[in-house]
Amino acid sequence: MANPIFANLPTTIFEEMSGLARDLGAINLGQGFPDDPGPAAIRRKAAEEVLDGYNQYPPMAGLPELREAVANHYRRTQGLDLDWAREVTITSGATEALAAAFLGLIQPGDEVVVFQPFYDAYLPLIRRAGGVPRLVTLQPPHWRFDRAMMEAAFGPRTRFVVLNNPINPAGAVLPAEDLALLAEACIAHDAVAICDEVWEQVIFDGARHVPLIALPGMRERTVKIGSAGKMFGLTGWKVGFLCAGAGLTRALARTHQFLTFTTAPNLQAAVAWGLGRAGGWFEEMPAGLQRSRDRLAEGLRREGFATLPAQGTYFLNIDLPASGVTEDDRSFALRAVKEAGVATIPVSAFYEQDHVRTILRLCLAKADATLDEGVARLARARELSRAA
Repeated sequence: MANPIFANLPTTIFEEMSGLARDLGAINLGQGFPDDPGPAAIRRKAAEEVLDGYNQYPPMAGLPELREAVANHYRRTQGLDLDWAREVTITSGATEALAAAFLGLIQPGDEVVVFQPFYDAYLPLIRRAGGVPRLVTLQPPHWRFDRAMMEAAFGPRTRFVVLNNPINPAGAVLPAEDLALLAEACIAHDAVAICDEVWEQVIFDGARHVPLIALPGMRERTVKIGSAGKMFGLTGWKVGFLCAGAGLTRALARTHQFLTFTTAPNLQAAVAWGLGRAGGWFEEMPAGLQRSRDRLAEGLRREGFATLPAQGTYFLNIDLPASGVTEDDRSFALRAVKEAGVATIPVSAFYEQDHVRTILRLCLAKADATLDEGVARLARARELSRAA
């Protein structure tokens, strides 16, 4: 016997495409991880902590020095005033933080507004908690919502809304007016916002991240989730930040206690050290990724591909019909990996209904040579598609 919510899930598109890339020796522009190994000083600190530091159970809520470092980081970068002792919990990655939020807060029958495209963990966890997703479909190229969409989505049973900003896979950063509209809806319906903000440091063109928790009326009704893995380009570390008012944090921390209890102390210590000594990393890292975005976009344009705006995250999207591709995104992605040797992700995989089937997601956080060869192979895939 197995719980059908999880047992009936198909193989994820990430497993499928990465598996094909490995089996076929293809370039992997699908799964979102950088080629760069991450800051050497922070990696060295983690190694030192394994050898010379504490390796037994750390506190359930996280090392005090890391919780304080997280609060200080958000004070410096986003103007937030968080009580590190009562409002910050360290989790084993942002996905565990999401699970703690969904399982710890949602009660059976609660309606949860979710914007699609979405991270694939959202819906199974919401349903396992007994929640009822209410989907709002965002459309390219700008991926925005309006008042009519909010009025249609929010109802008398709405208790939560899940916001991913910056948006994966869209690469979009929501403007201030959209955030204000969402805050207005949350306040009017007494709803809690669960904000997946793991890409908050990966924003381009001089823009700054605005957390929903900072908006008027949202301080005590927002759960803010961050990721050290995304901040420092160390995606395998799985160190997440769960920030909320003290009333919400009590439930969140207790749920975390019975999910993973705690997180590797050497990684926590290294992240705390890194947040306090990041230097220019939070300027240099997005600037480097912005250069990669521009290189990939320009290469694609030279080959006749049309790209959508990429304001943040590791991702750049291709508009397939505007690029002369008549196949849907999944069919073209399979052709590209099997026949041309380049793995990508079809954005339709991030929808449950009303799928947008015309957008292909590429990971831009790769070496120049990898990006250039990926472009060449995508051009080859398009030739093969036209000849089919």
